Amino acid sequence: METTFVLVHSPSVGPSTWIPVAESLQRRGHAAVVPEVTGISTGGPPYWPRVVAAVRDATPDTPVVLVAHSNAGFFLPLIKEGLGERVVACVFADAHIPPRDGLIKVAEDSFLPFLHDLAGPDGVLPRWTDWWDEEDVVAMLPDPAVRVRVAAEQPRLPLDYYTQSIPVPAGWDEVRCSCLWFGPPYDKVADEAHRRGWPVTRVAGMHLHQIVDPEGVTEALLKLSRKS
Repeated sequence: METTFVLVHSPSVGPSTWIPVAESLQRRGHAAVVPEVTGISTGGPPYWPRVVAAVRDATPDTPVVLVAHSNAGFFLPLIKEGLGERVVACVFADAHIPPRDGLIKVAEDSFLPFLHDLAGPDGVLPRWTDWWDEEDVVAMLPDPAVRVRVAAEQPRLPLDYYTQSIPVPAGWDEVRCSCLWFGPPYDKVADEAHRRGWPVTRVAGMHLHQIVDPEGVTEALLKLSRKS
């Protein structure tokens, strides 16, 4: 049966961050879907059940390679649990790696003061690309049309999205797991993947490099998702 690549974008951004890679996979004869999880904050916390439901509803009944970007990595264990034995591999693409079990928060405590300063009186944050200086965003997304599209679809998430605890079911990493990283600060994530004995590959770039170099990222995903 055909394997489907399920490309999960960070809830901080939107599906266009994975669409170029999905199209590249499809050109190479592989099935790929990009579930949209931009609306997960509607209705208040907890947010993780809506992430799991959005991915589950978009995933066909085939074997699945789960690929998560950025803070979507924290949800991968729960998504895997929701999809069951269909999941044959998990790839963390410039993505945070959860612990083997327990609880995890999307933002580290040391980052929370920065987020508190950004949040408005209603506790809602600006769009993710508005957190950074314009020149940093331009460096990450040099194509103006792409930059506009990525910015337009971003949700404004509540501060408590980053402080809510996400459960991590034990045994989630019993399938093949691997790590693809683009650059700092995800070198620390790559080191953790190495410590766990996972395959690790680097495609050098910035945090949204899958938009800039979809062919190179696609090639790396195909290699990482294969059994050695």
